[in-house]
Amino acid sequence: MIKFIPWSSILILGLINQLVAAPLALKNGQLPDDIRLLPLKDLNGYFPFDPPSSKKEWGRRSSKIRQELRVAAGLYPEPTRSPLNAVVRDKKECGDFTIEKVYIETLPGFFLTGTLYRPNREIGKRPGILCPHGHWKDARFYDAGESKAKKEIKIGAENNLDSARNPYQARCIGLARLGCTVFQYDMMGDSDNHQISHEITHRFARQRPGMIAKKEWGLYSPQAESHLQSILMLQTWNSIRAIDFVQALEDVDPDRIGVTGASGGGTQTFMVSALDSRVKVSMPAVMVSTAMQGGCTCENASLLRVNEGNVAFAALFAPKPIGLTTANDWTKEMTTKGFPQLKKTYEVLGYPQNIMLHNRIEFDHNYNLPSRQSMYKWFNEHLGLGHEKPEMEKPHKRLTKEALTVWDKDYPMPSGGEDFEIGLLTYLTEDINKKIINNSDVSRKGWEVVLGLDSERNNDVEWDLTLKNQEEGYVEMSGLINNKTSKESIPAIFLYPKDSWNKRVVIWLNELGKSGLYKSGANSSELKEDILNVLSQGTAVCGIDLFMQGEFLKDGKPIEVTRTVANKREAAAYTHGYNYSLFVKRVRDILTTISMIESNSHGANHIDLVGLQGAGHWAAAANFLSKNLNRVVIETGGFEFININSIRHPDFLPGAARYGDIKALISLAKTSPWIVDDKGLPEWIKN
Repeated sequence: MIKFIPWSSILILGLINQLVAAPLALKNGQLPDDIRLLPLKDLNGYFPFDPPSSKKEWGRRSSKIRQELRVAAGLYPEPTRSPLNAVVRDKKECGDFTIEKVYIETLPGFFLTGTLYRPNREIGKRPGILCPHGHWKDARFYDAGESKAKKEIKIGAENNLDSARNPYQARCIGLARLGCTVFQYDMMGDSDNHQISHEITHRFARQRPGMIAKKEWGLYSPQAESHLQSILMLQTWNSIRAIDFVQALEDVDPDRIGVTGASGGGTQTFMVSALDSRVKVSMPAVMVSTAMQGGCTCENASLLRVNEGNVAFAALFAPKPIGLTTANDWTKEMTTKGFPQLKKTYEVLGYPQNIMLHNRIEFDHNYNLPSRQSMYKWFNEHLGLGHEKPEMEKPHKRLTKEALTVWDKDYPMPSGGEDFEIGLLTYLTEDINKKIINNSDVSRKGWEVVLGLDSERNNDVEWDLTLKNQEEGYVEMSGLINNKTSKESIPAIFLYPKDSWNKRVVIWLNELGKSGLYKSGANSSELKEDILNVLSQGTAVCGIDLFMQGEFLKDGKPIEVTRTVANKREAAAYTHGYNYSLFVKRVRDILTTISMIESNSHGANHIDLVGLQGAGHWAAAANFLSKNLNRVVIETGGFEFININSIRHPDFLPGAARYGDIKALISLAKTSPWIVDDKGLPEWIKN
């Protein structure tokens, strides 16, 4: 039998409920209207680029994007440039060009291998070109086979069998014949480069328990991510050191450096072009788009594309000459999505002639003859090669794997494996520590990127009151702090002294959210003694449910693991390369709350911040980012980011250990905090 309860009884029941439980900002079971509850962004999303309206605007914006890129790539600050110890050997005459085997030491004990192509004639100083390869099988040693090569010729993608079987070689030989010195170097895990294996570099994404440790760790571990140590970092550093090598060659004009590669090599092309000012001409093929951003682990890194995508990275090269190509892949919409915005950027900067798109979507993913021809023409024009018809590509005899292999019995392949991997990351950690230990400015700028500093995100914040209770000695107000700019909503409670408010507000954080202001959490309406003490002084108290606390959760229980993207690979870069960590989202909630209290409509003139019981690290981060806090109280409980042993831990934060961990956050803040661990609670809370 269904019983109908009169409205009067409902009201009574509601009043009873308010008496025995902490107040809610929303109806029971309702979740905040918050964009962050939607599925996470991943590499297959949409990454539009808005062109600048002026040179001045682009100057500010490009500086910010480039700094974010440096940090995400693990190159802020850069590692120490150790001696390259370059070895160039076994020169082979190939008619109108020569080849030589090369290896250089980009970091102590870490080698980069490749082939050097040069024109076989004296022409003085000539351009130096980097040719990073992509993810085609066997890379520098690639052989498509005769059957596939003939198909490429038939459809007009190639014009001779040898070029069709190895387009990598064809590109390098073509450039050498045009008068360039060309260095085609190996991506990690390919061809001669196996100190870190192909499986780990390109396909590995699972966590290795034996490589997770506070003092010695391997790639993909929480500790490596906390130091922003990634395959992309190592690979991009190799590209930078490759420029060092090429620039130092006697036959190279150091002021005429170009880079071109396709697919994964295209990623390296726009990465090094954006980060190294020595590159003068760039042509990333079949990679720059507003669609898929890079499917290989080596093309991803934590923090990399949280705010921007590949089109923005390509724009960082402006106004220097850049050429792009498309194919019937993720780049096929570039003519309408991406390229018009890049073109506009170059127009705003006054160099519309310095950008080009070779659009050939009738071909599959490639760096085929038509694309190479467009590249030859582009490099001829912008590197001053002086040819009337540079796009002509003559046949050549395909080089064998034996002719290209760097390592042999006289030059044995250097050892690698897990011990090498750990040792390499240990060296990088110690090297970077030396650079930041006495340089607070570097650490500060690094933290700003890690924590997602954005001065514009809290420009439109408002308070939406949903419930008001008159209690003995104080007023209880529940509601939502709505950030209209970022479309985020924070359940909050404000407790005001009933008699006289001193215009001071304490934001009180703990691991339970706003229910942590009460003795028994959400199941009690009785405030904790510390909260009552603060109220008795005439100070208001604010409690908030940070993202995925309290009313963000149907059961209210603290989460133990964070969400991941749909991609099945475990590597942190696939989630944290496209989305801010839960830690950052929570810190941003604190900043939004501060912004709302600072607004003229609220009336407060002092804001304090208290982080106790598992909330001290959030308070430390907010204190670092905020400039207007008066008193800050932090209880760390011995917390350190380096101790986190899972990339799905709620407090996992890429980059945190690199820039000094929790101690740096505390020391770099404008407001010097009261540390509860050392001093106990301050008197203004106890009394």
